[in-house]
Amino acid sequence: MRLSLSVLLVTLALCCFNVIICSSLATHISAFLFTIDPVYKLQLQKYMAPSKAVEAKLQVKTCMNEISHGNKLLIAKILVILCPLCMIKDV
Repeated sequence: MRLSLSVLLVTLALCCFNVIICSSLATHISAFLFTIDPVYKLQLQKYMAPSKAVEAKLQVKTCMNEISHGNKLLIAKILVILCPLCMIKDV
């Protein structure tokens, strides 16, 4: 449970830090939560990241795979609720 809370907080920090969420980020987050490692690795290739960075991301993904599917769904539901709120900017 601790890891899922940490992942949620980091994701919220990235999503809500004065940015507008693009569909690419939403797709990336959902892939991180729900896809299997080989498919996720293929998706990471489009960013042309160094292999060490990809391996580090896959190590974190391995930890994410330990979280139950129900808890992943809860994280996704929270992000669906909060991401539109992050897009509201002060005028």
